[in-house]
Amino acid sequence: MKTLSSGNGSQTAANTAYGLADQLLTQRGRTFHWARRLLSTRHAERATRLYGFCRHIDDLVDESASLANAQAALVSVRQALQTGQSDDPVTCDMLQLMRACDINPTIPLELIDGVESDLGAVRVTDMAELLRYCYRVAGTVGLMMTDALDVSAPEALPHAVDLGIAMQLTNICRDVRADALLGRRYLPETLVGALEPAALIDPDAATQATAVHAIEALLTLADRYYSSGEQGLRYLPPGARSGILVAARVYREIGVVLRQRGGDCWTSRASVSTVAKAGITFRALGGTMIPWRRETARTAHCSPLRATPFGAHSAWPTKADLGD
Repeated sequence: MKTLSSGNGSQTAANTAYGLADQLLTQRGRTFHWARRLLSTRHAERATRLYGFCRHIDDLVDESASLANAQAALVSVRQALQTGQSDDPVTCDMLQLMRACDINPTIPLELIDGVESDLGAVRVTDMAELLRYCYRVAGTVGLMMTDALDVSAPEALPHAVDLGIAMQLTNICRDVRADALLGRRYLPETLVGALEPAALIDPDAATQATAVHAIEALLTLADRYYSSGEQGLRYLPPGARSGILVAARVYREIGVVLRQRGGDCWTSRASVSTVAKAGITFRALGGTMIPWRRETARTAHCSPLRATPFGAHSAWPTKADLGD
């Protein structure tokens, strides 16, 4: 078993894992790859490694040959996070990253809980269930990023969660058809009724109108979470603010593109052009010069937005008013 101890074997595993993560980020994480260049070398490396692990967990579910294989793979990663030992280069590298950044193991364990829920029939009932899922698969990533970026202020954590949730809501709106092809419907039943995923693959006019209405509602909710996420930039090291703000703004722009297309997520996958990314980047670079020093009554974190982990590995002590 490879452990957290340093040595040639562990270093080789880490190098292999980083190479894979960098390749994945280049090929499949275009927004984060774009924003990474604005981070310091240390923070960019950590963010890349964290991305590689999270993508690895996703792929264990989405690309597994069978349900049993996916479940077994997730059990293996869970055990590794709990014992600090693994034979898998990606997981071994994550264990090393967790030690270096003091990442609490309960957080990636909650990520795995969220991803594992995709193995069953996904028919989201209401907004509370949706936000619970978004916390697990993306809010947890925000929490881990605060450690990777050397954020020390606990006040930053709810904002980091909110930014992760915002990005996941954007993903859900963009990928309605792709998720339906996998037998998943994340659009809440409270917004679209008891639609089966198959109805969202090539919907009729009435179904499409219902889905578009739900997409607009979720994009509006995502905007609130993005705003809260940006309020947390004040707690980041100055050198990390630009990269995170650019990533947030570019991801938020996907929602703008969807709105411009009338909520059409069926014709093609909504994306942000290089020219648009460049414009967002230049505007964001000016935005990070704002002297965000302290929260006021007007800008304080809005508690109804605060996501709450509901699983066995919960890291937050208070429960949010998630509502519908």
